[in-house]
Amino acid sequence: MYPTAARPDVLALRSSQIREVANAAIGQADVLPFWFGESDLPTPLFIREAAAQAVLAGETFYTHNLGRADLREALSAYLGRLHGRAIGTERLAITNSGVSALMLAAQAVISPGDRVVVVDPVWPNVAEIPRIMSARVQTVALCAESGRWTLDLDRLMAALTPDTRALFLNSPNNPTGWTLPAEHRAPILDHCRRHGIWLIADDVYERLSFTADKAPSFLEIAALDDRLISTNSFSKAWRMTGWRLGWIVAPPELIAPLGVLLEYNTSCAPDFIQTAAASALEHGEIAVSELRAELRAARDQVIGGLTTLSGPSGSGIEAPVPDGGMYAFFRIAGCTDAVAMANDLIERAGLGLAPGSAFGEDGQGWLRWCFAARPEKNAEGLRRLAAYLSHR
Repeated sequence: MYPTAARPDVLALRSSQIREVANAAIGQADVLPFWFGESDLPTPLFIREAAAQAVLAGETFYTHNLGRADLREALSAYLGRLHGRAIGTERLAITNSGVSALMLAAQAVISPGDRVVVVDPVWPNVAEIPRIMSARVQTVALCAESGRWTLDLDRLMAALTPDTRALFLNSPNNPTGWTLPAEHRAPILDHCRRHGIWLIADDVYERLSFTADKAPSFLEIAALDDRLISTNSFSKAWRMTGWRLGWIVAPPELIAPLGVLLEYNTSCAPDFIQTAAASALEHGEIAVSELRAELRAARDQVIGGLTTLSGPSGSGIEAPVPDGGMYAFFRIAGCTDAVAMANDLIERAGLGLAPGSAFGEDGQGWLRWCFAARPEKNAEGLRRLAAYLSHR
């Protein structure tokens, strides 16, 4: 008999600890969930109405592998406004979600045995996708210093050796909220250019910056032929997590191969969802600004509450301030097993958080709180955490 198990690289993949913790408590009415990365409000009504009208109009057929021409044109116009330079449709591919965009980028440029560098802690999919491609993954850790998350640029450069195939970099970062400083873009891009390293930027949170209307982007400084792939999604900035639609910006020479990969992965994105996405791009700037303001206030509420719970000495909880995104990444003194702590918080406090170890070894002992929630929900979560700590 031949073995029926999956190949070794797949068997070695770690399952998502976020899902492991959440699945055990989903549906329990007495548990407040902050474990998934999404707003607790639905997609804006004008986007839902655009989709509903498209379905009623019969937009239910196959579309172009790379996405409908009108959506790619709307995306090109949006990116041009956002980044202050032309990004033509010949550089764009519409994908079935942001994670699909990451997978397609990896399939396009990574081969078995390639060396890949990932900045972490990071959403587990970013680190595991290269492993699915049988790549060798090395991580460079962010550090919490003086109440902020930082990246040691010299340490990153040292890891980007000439035999490195790709760098995966997520900014603003999930789970920490770290945001790449604008002045670090050129040195990283120049280094990757010098050694022929693919720079794969996960830009899904770029509109959720707390200091500007967007985070610094490599798209603003890269040349047309640079080995830069930007992956993005409609999920976060437009509250469209369940719609599963994303995009890729890549060198023009890579777009046709990506179209072939799209055919063999998902064929195309749903027609009516592309109509909704075009509406989001063309009419959604106010909604994006409102979400960003909500998240900034929620960040201040949750980080402020965690700091208060830490006490005068500041020794109880460490909660660095995020510069973007929708998460508080914090640790409670004495926590060495994040999964055990997350499960204990569910059982004893009815508080659902994601374990930091889900985001890599450097996240062990930390917890992630998605604060993209109504103020009263965040306040109740803080109250439950305070009660838990008082009886710990």
